[in-house]
Amino acid sequence: MADEDERETLILFPLPFQGHMSPMIQLARILHSRGFAISIFHATLNSPRHSNYPQFTFRPLSDGLSPEESAAADPAQIIRLVNASCAEPFRRGLAAEMARKRVKCIITDANWYFTQAVAEAAEVRRVVMRTSSVCSFLAFAALSDLAAKGYLTHTNSNSNSRRMRDDPVEELPPLKVKDIPFMDQLCNNPQDAYQNIAKMMAATKKASAIIFNTSGDLEDPDLAKLRRLYFPVPTFVIGPFHKCFSAASTSFHAHDEASVPWLDGQAPESVLYVSFGSVVEMDVRELEEVARGLACSGQPFLWAIRPGLVRGCDWVEMLPEGFLEETSDRGRIIEWAPQQEVLRHPSIGGFWTHCGWNSTLESICEGVPMICSPFFGDQLVNSRYVSHVWRVGIRLETGFERGEITTEIRRLMVEEEGKEMRQRSSCLKKKIESSLSDGGSSYKGLNSLVDFISPMLDT
Repeated sequence: MADEDERETLILFPLPFQGHMSPMIQLARILHSRGFAISIFHATLNSPRHSNYPQFTFRPLSDGLSPEESAAADPAQIIRLVNASCAEPFRRGLAAEMARKRVKCIITDANWYFTQAVAEAAEVRRVVMRTSSVCSFLAFAALSDLAAKGYLTHTNSNSNSRRMRDDPVEELPPLKVKDIPFMDQLCNNPQDAYQNIAKMMAATKKASAIIFNTSGDLEDPDLAKLRRLYFPVPTFVIGPFHKCFSAASTSFHAHDEASVPWLDGQAPESVLYVSFGSVVEMDVRELEEVARGLACSGQPFLWAIRPGLVRGCDWVEMLPEGFLEETSDRGRIIEWAPQQEVLRHPSIGGFWTHCGWNSTLESICEGVPMICSPFFGDQLVNSRYVSHVWRVGIRLETGFERGEITTEIRRLMVEEEGKEMRQRSSCLKKKIESSLSDGGSSYKGLNSLVDFISPMLDT
């Protein structure tokens, strides 16, 4: 094998959030397995553990964030700040890397919108990696058009001049107005988020290509629409990445490995796994409704309550009085689960999720139907597709209300409709596995991506 410095090198630049870091590192491992040397540029915030990946070269970049800014629970603000502060360190780092190695291609998270101008100035191609679903990216791309048509001024009032929350979005079926990826719950200043989105879209349109972590069996119709209306550039669908390489080594949280032996003692398809991801927050009232719904359902559950999930709480001290005692014989609460291992466990019968794309994709890949509680952004779109397009889950339409929660848990876990969802999930699982096999759509997509990148490196 050629010396690492003599091999064709790709620079990958992940965004410093769990849902973005994991798929980018997985992509790096996939491309490394195809013969490329990999350099990972990364911000100081949420730095990946270098020792987990001795096959890669890591180039830390100072992100200029103060301790207060780094600790802020405002992803939109952080994205805006790091795009400004990382521009010059990235430019210098890219120049230094190009002086050392044969670099002709950078692959960046779509949210690193400043990198397009840096790549153009350095005369190096930029490929965008989008970590969300195609359907949600299509909704983000359409935001300005939807705003012009009055969709973003939705209200619960009876005004005829505004769209109602349950009105259909005729341009993006099956979405409803409430499914448009509003960012108000994500940040203190929603304008930060919308400006980030506009800059991301403008930079992506100038990129050489786009990579999606998804499967054509899930999203080919939306991909065709995305190409036709917004991004007529080469697009490569090569996922799901986690079926090639696990995300466990990229987790920001320590896994509770004892959860798997606990699952071993449960009946097949009897346990509801509950996890709302690494970023979202809920209030104490919502936590209580979740707990009461779980208690009233009578179903076994494994509930991952991440420290910081509930605003103002360290961990589980705000659970309703008596909840732990009432459910001790059928429930287990942990801080963080080895999710892929949990979802493939035979005792898991359903997944109550926020519908972030990584979680959604992992659940589909294991044939596990979902209960969806989206909070913001792409989760809103993903959940509607889970319930109305792929039909492998239920969306909680009223937020967190114990009566609906109880009803829908039982609907998913013990009623006939839940069994039908499980059957559809199993069929999707088999299709996705086939797409990754020799001759499948994702297999061919990866070969096409490698062929697309290689000429760049030969020029």
